[in-house]
Amino acid sequence: MNGKFIVFEGPDGSGKTTILNKVNEILISKGYKTNLLREPGGTFISEKIRDIIIDNENINMDAKTEALLFAASRAQLVSEKIKPLMEAGEIILCDRFVLSSLTYQGVGRGLGIDEIKAINDFATGGLKADLTVFFNIDYKDALIRKRANFTADRLENEEFDFHKKIFDAYLDMAKLYQDEICEIDASKSIDEVSKSALDLILNILED
Repeated sequence: MNGKFIVFEGPDGSGKTTILNKVNEILISKGYKTNLLREPGGTFISEKIRDIIIDNENINMDAKTEALLFAASRAQLVSEKIKPLMEAGEIILCDRFVLSSLTYQGVGRGLGIDEIKAINDFATGGLKADLTVFFNIDYKDALIRKRANFTADRLENEEFDFHKKIFDAYLDMAKLYQDEICEIDASKSIDEVSKSALDLILNILED
């Protein structure tokens, strides 16, 4: 595979989606051809699964069901979009990937990182991102901002304690896998954060 697979990660409300779109526009202006994807979602089937995952009516969803639905959505996305694009030498910018499941379901839901990694290795065939950009911002401030500006989904409506576990897990992962995860201070202005993310991505693309 000759393409580049770049993933944006961070707590809910970190601004990663806004930055992803801004960075994408800049890359296009520089002549790069990019493909934007999101998780869960990105394909017709994956979007159907997403609707089930985030539906606020599904408050009784078991943690294992949630983890398996994320993996199922991801398996379809990898098979239908990511692998073909990589094989064609394309650039992919993806809003979340396996790291989200490791933190949200592995730690947040208490299912275990090794267990979640195993089902996602099966779902993705062990596919890894060329670069994962982690947007580091206080989880509580980020979540309050998200809830104030958007209708919160089932996961975003979880208690602050749940989101603290996830944020702490992100920090631990960023330290443990420094060669794979690049951390950005997302508390800065949109322009500053966008530039930091763009610089990391251009280093990968121009390598």
